[in-house]
Amino acid sequence: MTLDDLRSRLNDLDRQLLELVAQRQAVVADIGRVKLDTGAGTRDYQRERDVLLRARKNADAVGVSPALGEALLQLLIRGSLTTQEQARVAAQGRGSGRSALLIGGAGKMGRWFATFLASQGFRVVVADPNGSVEGCEHIADWRESALDQDIVVVATPIKLANLILIELATRKPRGVVFDIGSLKTPLRQGLTALQSAGCKVTSIHPMFGPNTELLSGRHVLFIDLQSPDALHEARTMFASTMAQQVVMNLDEHDRLIAYVLGLSHALNIAFFTALAGSGEAAPRLAAMSSTTYDAQADIAENVALESPDLYFEIQSLNDYGRESLQALRAAVERIWTAVAHDDLGDFTAMMLQGREYLAGRTRER
Repeated sequence: MTLDDLRSRLNDLDRQLLELVAQRQAVVADIGRVKLDTGAGTRDYQRERDVLLRARKNADAVGVSPALGEALLQLLIRGSLTTQEQARVAAQGRGSGRSALLIGGAGKMGRWFATFLASQGFRVVVADPNGSVEGCEHIADWRESALDQDIVVVATPIKLANLILIELATRKPRGVVFDIGSLKTPLRQGLTALQSAGCKVTSIHPMFGPNTELLSGRHVLFIDLQSPDALHEARTMFASTMAQQVVMNLDEHDRLIAYVLGLSHALNIAFFTALAGSGEAAPRLAAMSSTTYDAQADIAENVALESPDLYFEIQSLNDYGRESLQALRAAVERIWTAVAHDDLGDFTAMMLQGREYLAGRTRER
């Protein structure tokens, strides 16, 4: 057979693989409906383990790498869970006959929430001068709204969000009000104003990006602002998903997020800033890179593509932000000192301390 013949045969096999995937997805949809009817959970970890072990065994039997077989089935399982989760959210119809106002809905996370709420049956109105969202009603200015919606979501930059929350408090919306900001202490004034006005108010932090489809393994943080109805309403929106819900107070959120976001962002910004200032060309380093370098560079590249305005807000507006930056500064200084003084003992101590600390992270999971 010629090279063209072989490539044509490969194309046919690729198409057949996708046809089989489509058939598998159809069965997955049926399984999802049965789970919903019987009240079974979407995710079954024992079943997933069995599927992956069988994949490795079957792959080996037909001369395919067991690792490849497992990786392929992992992708298919993820696709299956996404299909079932989205179907469950739609089937529950928690927003049926209800409405939501999304202030700043044309932004990335605003669009995610618009789609998410619409999938639950909410009639979504997007208030954003920067544009509309397909399938949703649109107004340029939220002040044009009568604020009679069941839910009001503030999805704007943090500084603007605080001003909007303050203004909302003067109009006392009848529905639940919450923001989706990455920080909460800069919103304290607005959230407190809504509390004082007797509004149903809470605050949410979705710990994922706008391209997220499957919420299994993702976290959604909820801030308890002493409004049980608002907190319950916000948590109920995610009840049909597999997201892990965590409830905390405002100050605890920002103190911990200084490390979860602030430290991790700063570390990657320092990494690519050091590389960019080194004078070494990125392609040259990539040509001789290691597994660790590639993994770190991939994360750093994603950070570099994010909004500088948002990332600066996360660093500069958090009341607890300096604590994590100082910890990073002290850690770098300690590494420098250990190397400069040929102190293997302290360097080893850092490695062992980190190993134990991160092992604790795994045990908690």
